[in-house]
Amino acid sequence: MAECELNSATGPGRAATLDQDPGTEAASPCPANGGSDVNAQSGHQLLRDPRHNKGLAFSEAERDAHYLRGLLPPAIVSQEHQEKKIMHNLRSYTVPLHRYIAMMDLQERNERLFYKLLIDNVEELLPVVYTPVVGEACQKYGSIYRRPQGLYISLKDKGKVLEVLKNWPERSIQVIVVTDGERILGLGDLGCQGMGIPVGKLSLYTALGGVRPSACLPITIDVGTNNETLLNDEYYIGLRQRRATGEEYHELLQEFMNAVKQNYGEKVLVQFEDFANHNAFDLLAKYSKSHLVFNDDIQGTASVVLAGLLAALRMIGGGLVDQTYLFLGAGEAGTGIAELIALEMSKHVRQQALSALSTDQPVHGVLRIADIELFVQTELPVDDCRKKIWLVDSKGLLVESRKESLQHFKKPFAHEHEELKTLLEAVQSIKPTVLIGTSGVGKTFTQEVIEAMASFNEKPVIFSLSNPTSHSECTAEEAYTWSKGTAVFASGSPFDPVEYEGKTFVPGQSNNAYVFPGFGLGVVISGAIRVHDDMLLAACKYLHHPLSRVCGGW
Repeated sequence: MAECELNSATGPGRAATLDQDPGTEAASPCPANGGSDVNAQSGHQLLRDPRHNKGLAFSEAERDAHYLRGLLPPAIVSQEHQEKKIMHNLRSYTVPLHRYIAMMDLQERNERLFYKLLIDNVEELLPVVYTPVVGEACQKYGSIYRRPQGLYISLKDKGKVLEVLKNWPERSIQVIVVTDGERILGLGDLGCQGMGIPVGKLSLYTALGGVRPSACLPITIDVGTNNETLLNDEYYIGLRQRRATGEEYHELLQEFMNAVKQNYGEKVLVQFEDFANHNAFDLLAKYSKSHLVFNDDIQGTASVVLAGLLAALRMIGGGLVDQTYLFLGAGEAGTGIAELIALEMSKHVRQQALSALSTDQPVHGVLRIADIELFVQTELPVDDCRKKIWLVDSKGLLVESRKESLQHFKKPFAHEHEELKTLLEAVQSIKPTVLIGTSGVGKTFTQEVIEAMASFNEKPVIFSLSNPTSHSECTAEEAYTWSKGTAVFASGSPFDPVEYEGKTFVPGQSNNAYVFPGFGLGVVISGAIRVHDDMLLAACKYLHHPLSRVCGGW
């Protein structure tokens, strides 16, 4: 974290130039020089500017140059010592939400110290500013709200969205994370209070991806909420009305997307976050053709989970095409992961086919040698790969007989099979090697389900991905205990190591934070104007590589 630099020509009684973020607007004139233009804020105003405030770390020379003398206690405390004190205070809190509030307060008064703290203590603080604690923060956002941390666009702003965007003080925006709050983690419709998600995501864009804070813009689009508890909550900060749908909803989103491109250009990355299934797929399909857009719930989750599967294969042996996959949950995350697995599987088999054509060897599991020449001239149908992937939704196994009643994004995974109503029945019938939970419903990987997985797999792969922790399909302890220590386990939110029969098992964490900050940075610095599937596959392949495991887990 670079400190403020003093202009060498500056002396006491004259304002110095702070090292400014390139996205910073011209600062207000210094009160002590009769209103002439200067490049830095001074005095009391500087202490209220989170980007340049250093607290007690201002040196004697800086205190003179910036009219801070007397506005601070006389002690000079280094940034490192401030970090030590704040970490001590954070660790003294017994309530996780209090840690979250303390971190947000720090971000609002001393941005540099906030990011230094987060970068230096990422393993400890990631669960505080992101999942699982951010879920509780969103639920109580109206009660803990202090000052705006992003931009709010509501139905009241229809026809004026461009004006609202121009009210944001920064002009050089590179990444926008936007939500409408309808499906926050596994907690459902939190309306306007979903702002905690874009704020948390973008703090990781900076801490983990290196994107300038001033280039990040959190946005919540408030179209109402169907959450009766919030509508009746006296502290709720959003529109008190039922959610807008249909034409009214899509007209506002269209105006928003057009305004973003007009105000910031076509190279600004728009990350859709926590939209409900019925809107998430439609928005991604519609705007991926005209804007630089990315849905973290569909594409980011898929990329990190595929990376986890590739890592798991090093432990259990075999390839992607050798596995049978069963998902509990057929929404954005489940179908997004399933589709990326099928895509990667098809590419892998194509490579096998090309190799077999040159060596006259059979291709394992998918194509006969007689099919290879035809295959090389065309493309391996992803449909063939989807047949190894099964999904269970709230009504049971997705099967051909249900196809007409299914939403469009579920239909590709409805295969020929008898109808099964429960997950346990599906596990016993299909005998998957990989079980993945994206249902948002806790305790659904029961002891019977885990034991069944372990009965026909030497090392069953069990990914319990729903967030927050209370919504996880099973805990790490349950997975290891019920499988008698044989499970290859990962979760969406972190779990502590588990002791079982004298061995310590360290759960993996399938956290989107391993993908989206770096992915977004790559998209931005490459000057891309569209996101393609090959980018996601490249990200997951790098993530699963042993040299990239800087965050542990896999």
